[in-house]
Amino acid sequence: MFIVTTVIVLFFGGLTLWFEDERFIKMKPTIVQCVFAIVLLGGLYFKRPLLKPLLESAWPLQDRGWWILSWRFAIFFIVMAALNEAVWRNFSTEVWLNFKIFGILILTIAFTALQVPVFSKYKKTSSDGDELHK
Repeated sequence: MFIVTTVIVLFFGGLTLWFEDERFIKMKPTIVQCVFAIVLLGGLYFKRPLLKPLLESAWPLQDRGWWILSWRFAIFFIVMAALNEAVWRNFSTEVWLNFKIFGILILTIAFTALQVPVFSKYKKTSSDGDELHK
């Protein structure tokens, strides 16, 4: 994800400088978030919740928990992409910049905090394996 994000940042930053048009850099968060959503949805389509190999060392969850989180984060990324589009197209660059710096960060932290019940319910213990809590 780091490499993909870096390539997108460099590409759209370069287009912004080359064409002297700030629209390219404003579209970058939308594209990054859409790529993340597509990757997560693609993993679910192929029956592989891709958050699991990425975050399992930090959050050991049962498989059902990874499925739920993958769906929720995919939807979150889609909503954030749409929100970025709405903000940059309808407000000033200053408002968009504040949204990008503070709004996206705050919304991401809040969304992740709202996932704590999933972390709690599907936390893997040594005796659980991948069975669901009853």
